[in-house]
Order: sequence, then C-alpha cells, then structure tokens
Amino acid sequence: MKKLFFETEKDGFYGTYYENQNRSDCAVIGLFGDDPNDYMAKCGAKWLHKNGVNALCMSPGKKNYSHVNYPLERIGAAIQWLKKNGNRKIGIMGMSTAGMDSLVAASYFPDITLTFGLTPSDFVWQGFEQGKKDGCREWPVPGASTLSWKGKPLAYMPFVYEHPVYWQKVEEETKGSGDIERSTCLFIDSEKAREHTEEEMIKVENIKGRLFLVGADDDSFWEAGKYIRRMDQRLKERPHVCQFVPLVYEHGTHFVLPESLLRMALPVGLKFVLRFIFRAAKEYPDACEATRIDIDRKLSAALKEWREE
Repeated sequence: MKKLFFETEKDGFYGTYYENQNRSDCAVIGLFGDDPNDYMAKCGAKWLHKNGVNALCMSPGKKNYSHVNYPLERIGAAIQWLKKNGNRKIGIMGMSTAGMDSLVAASYFPDITLTFGLTPSDFVWQGFEQGKKDGCREWPVPGASTLSWKGKPLAYMPFVYEHPVYWQKVEEETKGSGDIERSTCLFIDSEKAREHTEEEMIKVENIKGRLFLVGADDDSFWEAGKYIRRMDQRLKERPHVCQFVPLVYEHGTHFVLPESLLRMALPVGLKFVLRFIFRAAKEYPDACEATRIDIDRKLSAALKEWREE
C-alpha cells in the first residue's frame, strides 16, 4: 500500500499515511500502538482500507508507548494535512490508552465527525512512561498528564501509587490471575482516594458526528464498562449533538477489536492464542468471539454510513 511518512520536527506530527488503493475522500486517524509502522498499525490500516477509507496512523514517537504531555496540537496538525490532501471527512479510532486519547481529541477538534473509542476511560490520566526502571516496566511521571494543550498539561486523575509501588501493584494483581497483565487496582484505588474533578473529565458532549464507545466488563486493565456507562449518563444530562452508541459487553477482554482486524494480525489460532493472554478468553472463548464479531459488524456499518453521507 502507498505510504507517506511524517516527522514531528518537519510536519508537526509523527505518523504514517496509508492511502487506500481504491481511492477515498474520507480518512480515519488510527491510534493503534506504539508506532505507526508496526504490525498492529498496519493491520489497523488494512481494516480501515477494507471499510473504504484512508488511514493515518499516529503515535507519540518512534516505538514509544509512553504518554507524557502528548500535545493535542499534533492531532490538529494531522487533521489540517488530511483536509488539504483530499479528505472531506475525518474520523479517529483509538484502542486502550489511545481510546482515551481519541475521545479527548474529538472533544477538541470539531472536524472529527466519527469517533471510535475502544476501552476508553471518561477521564484523563496522569502521564506514564514505559521501559525499564528499577525493575519496573511502567511508572507514573510526577506532575505530568498524558496529554497537553497549548503547552500546558491537561487536568488529570493522579495515580494513588508512585514509583516503584505502582508497578509492584500491577505485578501483585497479575500473579495467578490468568491474565497476561492486570492493572485494575491502579484505577480503582486511585478513584477511591479522591473524587474526580470536573476539569479532568473528558467533555464527550463536545464531540461531533457519530460516537461509538466499546468496552467489556471483564476488561483486566481498567473498568471500561463502568466508564462507558458514566459517559452515557453524562450525555443524558448535558446537551450534545453527537449520535452516541455505547457498546458494553459482558465478555470481550481488553481486546475489544473487530474480529476481522484481529484475524488480519493472527490468521490462524486466534482463539487459542487469546486464551493464554486473558483468563476471560479461556473461560468464555465463544462469548468473546461473538463480541468481536458484533463489534466488527457495527463499526463497519458505521464507517459505511459515515462515508456515504
């Protein structure tokens, strides 16, 4: 597939544009992983191509899954480039931490008229880094947010645990759980420690067009189902113009991705592999698969309706 590469220093954002060979005047910004050129990003781009749109995959930096004051202006710069290069409609799709990023970006930029937030939170997190530090693979950054705007960190929920206890809690919760990683304690305990401020909540009522929030109650990373229900309640209480579709499933794990996208990444043995990653995928393989198939159908239909409007 035809690709164009962008660098932050030169273009204002780091990303790769995957142009649909069948030509399209709609594009979706894909926030799929730690690099816009990695395997998962390429699979995401192929899935978007299958659904008739161009894909612009982005990340904070090269092979970088740390989230520390990531400037929203970079997504704004990407939107402007897309508009100047033949795209009349722009959407955004984010998974995991980037599910939160996609919602915040859509709440800031009205040019985004289709938003897919997969396993999103309804609040902004404290910034964190990933790598190796004192035997830890991830740690919170004091005084930093995950996102910034006009040079200032966005208001965020501070994690109640500091380094190195933060990662030690993850290891403690993961041990013997049957999940490759469990981190719900970081979020549950942080919410218990203090109430959210309104400033750190994502203003989903500002999102335009179509908004799909996708999560499962058996998510082992954080309480995605609860957060989506809170956003549902928020939208019921506030004026908004978006067409909101909450999709909360009993079983689906943290990988609430479209089935055909995951099968692009792993054509053979998908259910077998997932059972070694998530306990729910082992205990409820058919239900998790049914969830992914339903997500695939609904998000694909939404993309078709959006680009044909």
